[in-house]
Amino acid sequence: MAPRDSISAAIQAAVAQGRPALVGYLTAGFPTRRQFKDHFIAVASACDVVEVGVPFTDPMADGTTIQRASFVALADGVTLPWIIEEIKALRAQRTAPTLLMSYLNPLLAYGLEALTRDAAAAGISGFIVPDLPYEESDDLRRAVDREGLALVQMVTPVTPAERLATLCSGAQGFVYAVTMTGTTGRIAGAGPAAGVPDDVLEYMDRVKRCSRIPVCAGFGIRSREQVARFAAHVDGVVIGSALVEVLEQGGDVKAFLASLR
Repeated sequence: MAPRDSISAAIQAAVAQGRPALVGYLTAGFPTRRQFKDHFIAVASACDVVEVGVPFTDPMADGTTIQRASFVALADGVTLPWIIEEIKALRAQRTAPTLLMSYLNPLLAYGLEALTRDAAAAGISGFIVPDLPYEESDDLRRAVDREGLALVQMVTPVTPAERLATLCSGAQGFVYAVTMTGTTGRIAGAGPAAGVPDDVLEYMDRVKRCSRIPVCAGFGIRSREQVARFAAHVDGVVIGSALVEVLEQGGDVKAFLASLR
């Protein structure tokens, strides 16, 4: 099985158990570098897929929680080479496929061929690159293809139908269906209870009809009620800011993630 296929397989295995997959996000090196390995293992043991954020100085898709995490990690000396080496050291203990979520500049600075070669050697299965337009992704796509890695595509509620078809066709691993036009943190228009507007679920249904691979909803998902609302409309959910906040507060990662199921 190619590394990219392990992502889809993990999500589909969760669906086969009658539940949406959990994709857990943590910012590498936050709250401190020395805690990263323990936090990574905890998230990997409780989630179906792990998404590791590469801290960046201008995280344009991220809300205040992940922005704060990025700035703290950068101040603590976290770099992309360090992240890859840390993940590589944990390869034998990992129980879930791992993705790197990074803006484009750190990847280019590393060098795309070296990046994908080293990522594959570390057991990383793919990448999410929020600021890389599909039309400009050929170089990275060729590099990940050589190693069998995934390049996950992101879609939004305002993605036109024709472009949605293009992005779903080019996606690998899963389609990342952003819940809103905004940054990470909370779903726009969400109420205190279920907190997922009907139009968001209708949009998820459109993405599901378009995609040949699993679809995961992300941005602003933070409660059991929200996960339950999404369950019939997607294959998985991405838990980001809420999980970073648990880590920041020294909370029980496994207990929090278990409470979402």
